[in-house]
Formats: sequence, structure tokens, C-alpha cells
Amino acid sequence: EPKVLEYARNIKSSSNTLLKIVSDILDFSKIESGKMEIINAEYELSSVVTDLINMISPRIKDKNLEFKLNINPGIPHLLNGDEIRVKQCMLNLLTNAAKYTDAGTITMTMDYETKDENTIDLIFRVKDTGIGIKQEDIPKLFTVFERLDERRNRTIEGSGLGLNIVSMLLGL
Repeated sequence: EPKVLEYARNIKSSSNTLLKIVSDILDFSKIESGKMEIINAEYELSSVVTDLINMISPRIKDKNLEFKLNINPGIPHLLNGDEIRVKQCMLNLLTNAAKYTDAGTITMTMDYETKDENTIDLIFRVKDTGIGIKQEDIPKLFTVFERLDERRNRTIEGSGLGLNIVSMLLGL
């Protein structure tokens, strides 16, 4: 029945939200305790991009948003790093963009800068047409458990850890 399907979708959505919060808290605890290990291994960048698109697409489609990709074709296709943590950082940024954008576009841009003959910095940017951030809230963006403008964002899911985790992972 349609009503049962709606209940099932709500249960699934709520359980996914709870799982994400628990995961964030565990990751935060690991990083804080010095137990988070960065594992360098070779990976295919195209696999990361495909996974990101597959993970974020349902949320973007549900909100009827446009999703644009700008990927520099010169980025080496084989990279060495912690694919899981790279993907986690990128997904946190994309998820935030989707959460706070009700209409318009989310644009994911990937580029790189060469450091030396064997090293690049992978540059990842997310731009959206969302609600924006008040100038006075910008210094709070990476603060633990800080949710900006609670009054306006009270219906937005999350723990307030996502950007802090991204910052700490990039530091590792």
C-alpha cells in the first residue's frame, strides 16, 4: 500500500541519518584520539568520481537540482592516497551543498596543481545556489558540533561534525 511504502521510506531515511551521525561521532573520536589511520594505496580517480555521483545523485534528484561536473581531463587517472578518506571529504562537501540548496545548481569541480614530478595536490570545489552563510558565521564553519543559524536550519539533518571531520582529515 502507498501509506506503508511511505512509512518504509521514512524509516529508511531516518535510519540512514542516524547511521551517518553515529559514523561521524566515531570518526571524530578516532581522529581526536590519534587512532585514525591514513592508508596510502593506488586508486582510480574515475572510480571515486563515479561513487560520488552515485551517492549524491538520489538526493539531488529528489530536490530537483541541476548537477554540473567540471573535471580537468589532465588530472592523472591513477593516484596514491587514502581513497576512502578522500571520498569521505568530498562526499561531506557535496552532502552539505545538497542539504542547504532547495533550488538551482550544485557544481563539483576537480582540478590539480603539480608539486613535483611525483606529487600533485588534488583540488576539489563545490559551489551551490543554496542559502549561503552569514559573514559572521564563517569563522564557526569548522567548529565541532556547531550548526549555523539553528532557527533557519532546524529541519536540516546532521550532527554539526561534517566540516570539522573534513578539516581534521585533510590535516592528517
